Amino acid sequence: MHSTLIVARMETHSAAEVAKLFGAFDTTEMPHRMGTRRRQLFSYRGLYFHLQDFDGEDGGERIEEAKTDPRFVAISDDLKPLITAYDPATWRSPADAMAHRFYHWAAR
Repeated sequence: MHSTLIVARMETHSAAEVAKLFGAFDTTEMPHRMGTRRRQLFSYRGLYFHLQDFDGEDGGERIEEAKTDPRFVAISDDLKPLITAYDPATWRSPADAMAHRFYHWAAR
C-alpha cells in the first residue's frame, strides 16, 4: 500500500463542508478509478491534512490521469475557497503540497 499526505491551510469552520464534498465524491467510482483505498482528513490549528492510501504504488499517476474527469475538476473547484496552499509563494501544483515520508514501520 502507498500513502500520500497533503498539507494545506483550512479554517476550522470549513471542516464540515470539506467532509461533505469528499463524502459525495467518495460515493462515486472516482476513488476506485484513482486506486484510492482509504481517505482520511485531519485539521490542526488552521492546517489541513489529507491522508490518502492507495492500492498500489501508481496512485500519483492514476490521480494525474483522473484530473481531467469533470468530477475531479468539480471537487477541485469546490474546495478552492475552503483550502489554500500552505505556502502560496512556492505552490505550483498539488505535488508541492505533498509531505515527504522519512520513516515507515509496519508489523509483519
